[in-house]
Amino acid sequence: MPPGVLVEFPCGRSRAIAGAAVIAVAALWLVSATGGVARAEPRDNNSVGPIGLGAHGIVGGAPPPAAAPKDGAESPVEFSVRAGLASDYIYRGTTLSDRKPAVGAAIEAAYSIFYAAASFASVKLPTQPAGEITMTGGIRPEVGNIAFDFGWTYFMYPGEIAPVGGSAGIEYWEALARADTKIGDLLRVAGGFAYSPNVSNTGAWSKYAAFGVGIDLPSGALPHGITASLTGGAGYFWFGNQSAELGGFPLPAYLNWNAGVTFTRKMFNLDLRYYDTNLSKEDCFVFTGDPNATPGGSIDPVRNPEGLRSRWCSATVVAKFWFALE
Repeated sequence: MPPGVLVEFPCGRSRAIAGAAVIAVAALWLVSATGGVARAEPRDNNSVGPIGLGAHGIVGGAPPPAAAPKDGAESPVEFSVRAGLASDYIYRGTTLSDRKPAVGAAIEAAYSIFYAAASFASVKLPTQPAGEITMTGGIRPEVGNIAFDFGWTYFMYPGEIAPVGGSAGIEYWEALARADTKIGDLLRVAGGFAYSPNVSNTGAWSKYAAFGVGIDLPSGALPHGITASLTGGAGYFWFGNQSAELGGFPLPAYLNWNAGVTFTRKMFNLDLRYYDTNLSKEDCFVFTGDPNATPGGSIDPVRNPEGLRSRWCSATVVAKFWFALE
């Protein structure tokens, strides 16, 4: 099934998040002191954190700002490469890495309004795939000051193993429409809608609607060369009925939300973000199939006859560090 951490982290988890944040802050400081990395094409110094609307991937979200035109450039095709790590891989409010750190990378090629991309992320799911691979294509037209993104993505999970009492094969595709615009000098807003006819190969359709806002912090309040933005968003995920083999009932619909701050120095980015959902621990198990779920919850004779509870959908704070080359 499609698959978020305890508010009170275990000591080891707290140290992992704190360590990731310290390392990322140190990297930003180092880049500021040295003036960048040789032979790397830096991002625009005015670039800011993307408004996340529930995209897959450790380095997912809104596309990075376009690189500045290069004098004498011969190729009309523009490329971008991103890679990073996170203390947890959160997708629409739930963990895809079992509350453990994850890594990811993505590459994109764009020609005029057309683009194609591929990405990889480490995951830890009930079917134990080797990772998550996505293939995406679409167009990004602009109308006035509104930037649109109409895309199609296929999600692959190679090396799956069927869990006890379950089945493998959770690959599926999703179509997405998104719009971003800026209001005034500092405020940005974004909205999006996604649809899949067979989410995670469950037989159920899925729809996801999301809205987000971002505020760019004044550059004078930050160290030279560093930009920062406050962003937040909320989304609603709802589903049709699964196949009869999986019970024939709809997956639990839910709200999810996030808020955080993104710091950028040239090609380096640090994001600290809070995530949460309104899923109960019982519905979280129904939705994710968490193999580490524990008994003791409310029993639902049809959806959750053992009353299993999962914390894969609970509140969490995530540190993420990535770089972008263009």
